[in-house]
Amino acid sequence: MVDLKGQYEQIKEQVNSSVLDVINSTAFINGPEVHSFQKELEEYLEVKHVIPCANGTDALQIAMMGLGLEPGDEVITADFTFAATVEVIALLRLTPVLVDVEPDSFNIDPEAIKKAITPKTKAIVPVHLFGQSANMDEIMAIANKHNLYVIEDNAQGIGSSYKFSNGTTTKTGAIGHVASTSFFPSKNLGCYGDGGAIFTNNDDLAHTIRGVVNHGMYKRYHHDVVGVNSRLDSIQATILRAKLPNLDHYNNARRAAARKYNKAFEGIENIITPKVEGNSCGTNHNTICDTCNCHVFHQYTLRITNGKRDQLAQHLNDNGVPCGVYYPIPLHSQKAYQDTRYNEADFPITNQLVKEVLSLPMHTELDDEQIEFITNTVINFVKD
Repeated sequence: MVDLKGQYEQIKEQVNSSVLDVINSTAFINGPEVHSFQKELEEYLEVKHVIPCANGTDALQIAMMGLGLEPGDEVITADFTFAATVEVIALLRLTPVLVDVEPDSFNIDPEAIKKAITPKTKAIVPVHLFGQSANMDEIMAIANKHNLYVIEDNAQGIGSSYKFSNGTTTKTGAIGHVASTSFFPSKNLGCYGDGGAIFTNNDDLAHTIRGVVNHGMYKRYHHDVVGVNSRLDSIQATILRAKLPNLDHYNNARRAAARKYNKAFEGIENIITPKVEGNSCGTNHNTICDTCNCHVFHQYTLRITNGKRDQLAQHLNDNGVPCGVYYPIPLHSQKAYQDTRYNEADFPITNQLVKEVLSLPMHTELDDEQIEFITNTVINFVKD
């Protein structure tokens, strides 16, 4: 699904040299490399504060802790996403409220958000799923109307942009009150272990979060807030520093691969290719444009509409083509998160998507020969 070795070969000398420098310095935790990466990512995202941490799940949890959410507060998020988004809500004894998604973007449905708001609602967590921004115009308007926090889950969307109806363009992760991301190795910007970060433009919130990530300390052995131990180590930071200048190139390579996939599948019955919405270049076409940066294709996800998704997945595996089903079970159906509040009729899109979605290999090293083999393997099965 990803080719981390091929990507490494392009930056091998820089990575090897930088890692050895960290080892020789012995500044393994919160060393100069971490602080340099923080500043460089702030400049890239055009956000005031980046607070690195140990992983993307911690980043989400710490963002919620920083906002001071209390047990029983309701947090609305998408039913169709990875469990980390909802597990941190449950861990903090907040109340997760799952809602349906849009059929084309797979992102949280603003109309479903509106219906789910109660007097106990305190926050919305939009997930920029598979690399495309959620509808932040609508989400921010809803949040402002109801005085709610917006916590962006940007684990799959780093480098993508969103164009607002007023013409301004902002990178995902710099739109809501606070955001989180993951640097898991397979992410568009990934390290060689675990890593994550929190983003915000709010000075006071950033100050609180900096304490939370370090046992609640601003001064050694003075614990001013309840905290956790969640820090990005210097070796991971130096790897991320090597990759960050290449992030736009990586994302353009993913878009180029997505264009080739789309062209190959054009007009093929029972295959729905990813839809690109709200292009930042000002057009609203269903194409993939390097100027837009509105979709960075963390995953390239088809919908297989003939009821044979699982058979196709097996066929691909049998022919040496990796693939993935993200995600096979709705969160509202997961044993850990089942709740009598949920009605199956409220999740028609999610319940359909989990039967149809299939993600194909997507990474920066895909070449034409690989894409041709993958697409022909898919098409030959679907046409039979």
